[in-house]
Amino acid sequence: MMRSTSAIVVSYNKRPYTELCVGGMLRCTPPPAQIVVVDNGSSDGSVEFLKMQFVEQCRNSQAECAVITNAENVGACTARNQALEEARGEYIAFCDNDVTVRSRDWLAKLSSSLDEMPEVGIVGPKLLFPFAPYDIECAGVGISRSGRVQYCGRGQARDTPEFCQARKVQCLTSACWLMRRELYEQLGGLDELFNPAQFEDFDYCYRAREAGWEVLYQPAAEMYHFENVTTDGSRDVNFKYVTMKNWRVFRQRWEHMFSGEDGPADAECKWAEIRTRALEEVGEPPMK
Repeated sequence: MMRSTSAIVVSYNKRPYTELCVGGMLRCTPPPAQIVVVDNGSSDGSVEFLKMQFVEQCRNSQAECAVITNAENVGACTARNQALEEARGEYIAFCDNDVTVRSRDWLAKLSSSLDEMPEVGIVGPKLLFPFAPYDIECAGVGISRSGRVQYCGRGQARDTPEFCQARKVQCLTSACWLMRRELYEQLGGLDELFNPAQFEDFDYCYRAREAGWEVLYQPAAEMYHFENVTTDGSRDVNFKYVTMKNWRVFRQRWEHMFSGEDGPADAECKWAEIRTRALEEVGEPPMK
C-alpha cells in the first residue's frame, strides 16, 4: 500500500498553469492524499479559483486540501515552509505551478523508490519540455568542482539511454521532487535566505547529503515543466540578479563538498538556450 503523500504547490499569478498543475494531480493514479497550495498575493483570480473550484475538485476526488493565502509575495521558500507546516503525508512532494503530469503513476513510481531504498531522502522525476518531441528539460543536476550547475540531459531526446536509468545525483531541482517527512523533521524547512527562489533546492539536497541521505533521479516517472514561468515570468523578480546572488551563497556554503566530488566539468555546464513555450501556445500536453 502506497504511503500517504502531501503535494505542495506555490501559486503566484499564472492561474492557467496552477489549474493545469493541480487538475493533473487529481487525475493521477493515485492522486496525492493532500494538496497544499500557498498563494503569494496573486491578482489574476488565482485565489478565487483556489478557494472555490479547487476546493470542490478536491472534494469530488476525495483528496484533502489546504489553501494558504498571503497578502504579498513572501517568496517561494517562505511559502513552501508555510505549506510544510500543514503537510500531513509520510512523503511530501514539491511541484512548481508550471509543472504538470505526464506519468499518471508518477507518485507511485517515486514513492516506490523511497520505499525500496531507505538511504534515499529525496527522489525526482525526469522533467520534459511540454511540447513535441518532449525532449529532456532536466534529468538530475550536477555541480562542477568550481560550483557551476549542469541540468543533466537538457535538450536531449526523451529516450536517450543515459537518462533512462535511475541513478544517485548531487542535486535535484525542486520544480518536482518527493521527499521523506523524516528528512523534513530532521533538517527543517528551506533556508529563507534564498528567497524569493533559486538554489534553495540545491542547498537542501546538500544539507540532506551532508546528513547522510542520498538523492535519486528516477526516470520511470516523467513530468512536464514549462520552465521559469513561476520566477522568470514574474515582473517583480529580477531573475538574473537573484540567481547570481544565491549562487554565490550556495557556492560559499558547499564548496567544501562539491570541490571534491566527481561532478561535471565546467565545459559541460554551459546552459543550452532552448526557447520556452507558453501554455497558450502549446496547449495541454498529453498525460500517459
